[in-house]
Amino acid sequence: EQILADGGQFERSPMYHALALEDVLDLINVANAYRDRVPAKWRGFVASWTALAQRMRLWLAAMCHPDGEISLFNDAAIGIAPSPAELERYANELVGKPGTAVASVGADGGANGGAFRYLHLADSGYVRADAPEAALLMDVAPVGPDYLPAHAHADTLSFELSIFGQRVIVNGGTSRYGLGPEREAERGTPAHSTVTVNGQDSSEVWAGFRVARRARPFDLAVRRAAERRRVSCAHDGCLRLSGRPVHRRTWLFQPGRLRVEDRIEGGFESAVARFHLHPAVECILDESGSSGRIRVAGGREAQWRISGGLTRVERSIYCPEFGRREPTQCLAVEFGGGASVCMELTW
Repeated sequence: EQILADGGQFERSPMYHALALEDVLDLINVANAYRDRVPAKWRGFVASWTALAQRMRLWLAAMCHPDGEISLFNDAAIGIAPSPAELERYANELVGKPGTAVASVGADGGANGGAFRYLHLADSGYVRADAPEAALLMDVAPVGPDYLPAHAHADTLSFELSIFGQRVIVNGGTSRYGLGPEREAERGTPAHSTVTVNGQDSSEVWAGFRVARRARPFDLAVRRAAERRRVSCAHDGCLRLSGRPVHRRTWLFQPGRLRVEDRIEGGFESAVARFHLHPAVECILDESGSSGRIRVAGGREAQWRISGGLTRVERSIYCPEFGRREPTQCLAVEFGGGASVCMELTW
C-alpha cells in the first residue's frame, strides 16, 4: 500500500522514501540470512520485495540532485536516512545491479554524458528533466495520502534546480518537528519555490503534522520535443479564498535555458512568486532591478530576467538538515498590474 506503482513511497518525501527502501532491503537481508528461521511465507515474498526495491531505487535516483543527495520536497532533511549512495551499495549487495531503467537515471542526477532526459513519476506526481549541466525537479503532486498528510508541506507546484552540478533554486527544507512558529513557517508556501496568493498557504498546514484543506493539482500537460520540455499544471488550493483564484505554472526547459511562467486565474489581492537560492550561490542584481546574475562556486554564472512583476531580494532560511538553519537569499517577484509573471534563467 505504501509503495506506488512508480516506486515512490506514498508520503511523497524523499527522506521517508529512503527510510522505506532501507526497510525493504532489511527484509530481504533477513529472509536471505535466516532462511531456516523466518516463516516460509516471508521467504516466498523475497522475489516480490526485490522487484519492489528495484522500483524504489529508480524513484530515489530520480529525486536526487547531481550532488547525489535528496531533494527537499515535503518533510525532508539530509542525514536522517542512509544516503542514496549507501542504499545503492546495500541494494547491489543484496539484489544485484539495477536494471537499465534505473541506471538510465542514476544517482548522479541522470546527466551522464550530458544527454537530455525526461522522466514522469506519474503515480507520485513528480517530473524530472535533465539537460547538459542542469537538472530540474518539478512538483505536480498531491500533498500525500488523504488519511496521512503528516509530513506534507504547502509546496504544490514548487521546483528545485541544479546547474553546473550545484543546487541553485531550492525549497526551504526541514530543520525541526513539533509545534512552534519555525515548524509552521518551514511547512508554509512562502518557504518554497512557488507562488503565494493573498498571503495564504496553498494547503492549510497546522499543528506540526496536520493539514486541513489541501491543494490538488489538475490540468497537468507535458509536451516533448527533441530537446525541449513544456510542463504545465494548476492547483485548486486557493479556491477557498476570495475571488476563487487558481495558480497555474508552466516550466519550459531546454539546454541552457529555463523559463517559468506563473499565472493567477480569478480574483486576487496579492501574489508573490518566490525562487529560493542555495546559500552557496550569489545573487547579483543589475541596475534595472529586473535582471541579474547567479554565480555558483567556481565562478560560473547564470543570467536571470523577470517580466510582469516587481523583483526584490529577500532574506530566507535554508534547512538542509535537522537542527540546521542557514541564512540565504530569495528572489521574490510581486505580481504587478497583470495576472502573470515570468522568470527566465539562461546559462
